[in-house]
Amino acid sequence: MSQPTLQITPEQARADAQKYRDQLKNTLHALTGVRNTAPGCTPRDVVYTEDKVTLYRYRAPLATDSGTNGPAVLICYALINRPSMMDLQEDRSLIRSLLSLGLDVFLIEWGSPDGSDRYLDMHDYVNRYLHHCVEQVRRIRDESQVNLIGVCQGGTLSLCYTAQHPTAIKNLITMVTPVDFHTPDDLIGKWVRHVDVDALVDKFGNVSGETLNGVFLSLLPFRLMSQKYVGLLDIAHDRAQLENFLRMEEWIFDSPDNPGEMFRQFSNWFYKENRLRKGTLAVSGRPVDLKQITMPVLNIYATQDHIVPPPASTCLAELIGSTDYTTHAVPSGHIGIYVSSKSKQLPATIADWLKQRNAST
Repeated sequence: MSQPTLQITPEQARADAQKYRDQLKNTLHALTGVRNTAPGCTPRDVVYTEDKVTLYRYRAPLATDSGTNGPAVLICYALINRPSMMDLQEDRSLIRSLLSLGLDVFLIEWGSPDGSDRYLDMHDYVNRYLHHCVEQVRRIRDESQVNLIGVCQGGTLSLCYTAQHPTAIKNLITMVTPVDFHTPDDLIGKWVRHVDVDALVDKFGNVSGETLNGVFLSLLPFRLMSQKYVGLLDIAHDRAQLENFLRMEEWIFDSPDNPGEMFRQFSNWFYKENRLRKGTLAVSGRPVDLKQITMPVLNIYATQDHIVPPPASTCLAELIGSTDYTTHAVPSGHIGIYVSSKSKQLPATIADWLKQRNAST
């Protein structure tokens, strides 16, 4: 049976080519007129600094101000990207929504490591920077414990910290957090296990953000590169959508470098050796025993996540010692969990879960 052939006349081909050229011209013209697409929209104050690390406390915008008399939360983000994804723009801001629900929001910004930071390691990030930020929030709030939200790699660091400092954490929330780094569909894990990380760090010191960005984009090259830029032609007429697109692009390509030793330890200990899942991890010479996590835990994961596949996160249930463990699935991808329409109820889920447990104590 012969296969059907696509019939295109020369006139149709010329017309399609002209339409594409017009779309491209209009898109380039529209792009030149776009300004002020930097992510981050909510006012905030610096409450603590150490080296390149900054601890911020957010202020509720006047239009949505319901006070911040509710529970305080400290957000620990990943080192790979900027945490501004959680405050991308006014209508897509997890932080802004948490503030509007009465939470007092603090966030750790890791900064931009340079050559002087190449020897920073897990000890520095878990038991120095994160620990000192927890202590600052406790002091500011005059409370003995902190509600901690760990996001992606920041969630892994939060698990390590909480396991070693369980009395400092009242409630723990993990978002798209990898725990098992050897699940079959973990594309990053497969990539890392074939890289000589020691040679890479020994030669270059810090690992550049551009290198890591290239790795993430290569995981789904058509969807994350070609497809989205072709789709850009269809939204050039819509100024708001164009600004949203460029704001996301600015966030994606503003990736800080990773300190060499931290990258070495995280790659080898987690991705190659899977120590957290196996229970063989130690930080600062002390074991990281997840059974020490006995406080309430809310584990949020994305069902379509290609960075942290659901099984890499949901295995947490069998590893911790808490009897108050809740999972919440969001039908989105790794980034969509913060900004997609499918995640609009997530801030209320977090706020309600925290308020219920604060009210019961």
